Amino acid sequence: MILEKLELLTANLQATKSFYQDVLELQLVEDKEDTFTVQAGATRIRFEATEAYDRPFYHFALNIPENKFREAKSWIQSRVQLIQEEGDDEVFFTSWNAHSLYFEDPSGNIVEFIARHNLSNAIFHSYNSGEINGVSEIGVVANEVIPFVRTLNEIGLPNWKEDSEGLTPVGDEHGLFIVVKKGRTWFFSNQKPAEYYPLRVSIQGIGWLTFAEDSTFTIIEA
Repeated sequence: MILEKLELLTANLQATKSFYQDVLELQLVEDKEDTFTVQAGATRIRFEATEAYDRPFYHFALNIPENKFREAKSWIQSRVQLIQEEGDDEVFFTSWNAHSLYFEDPSGNIVEFIARHNLSNAIFHSYNSGEINGVSEIGVVANEVIPFVRTLNEIGLPNWKEDSEGLTPVGDEHGLFIVVKKGRTWFFSNQKPAEYYPLRVSIQGIGWLTFAEDSTFTIIEA
């Protein structure tokens, strides 16, 4: 599942734009008064200013080359403060065969670098910001996880792991919806509970999905 585009809200547009352009060194592909868009590998991420929410935030993950976790960590660690949990600033997920680290952007988004060792995306030169493969995870908050996951299954998106009422990943290692129960604490988030904020995602071959607060979504087909 390829996540081609994300549309997120922010209450801190200018600082967030500077962060993605100057700190993460992503290409700025659109810059308007109340929105900006950056290219992160295969994914375009669009941020839109809002006053409807105090400080909307999301969780999303960026795939990095599976053999460059140490280099990528050193690169990002010189630019941002990594989030720690129980004294650790990284984690190895045994069942996912992946290393991850986490940090916040100025909007409060929980951003993850993840090196998925099952993927054949190794590189053999030094890591730089151009090596981000794309957004591979976006958190989706639901009132009840498993019924919501079933609706995603019905449009052809399979579970990647088994059902869990707390968190169930849907899709594949190139692109996942991390469906979590409202109020669940995000992992490596400085103890932030999952809350719903408006979210639009474009999936290759499927189209735009617009997620709603009542744990439903609409599709505009590709």
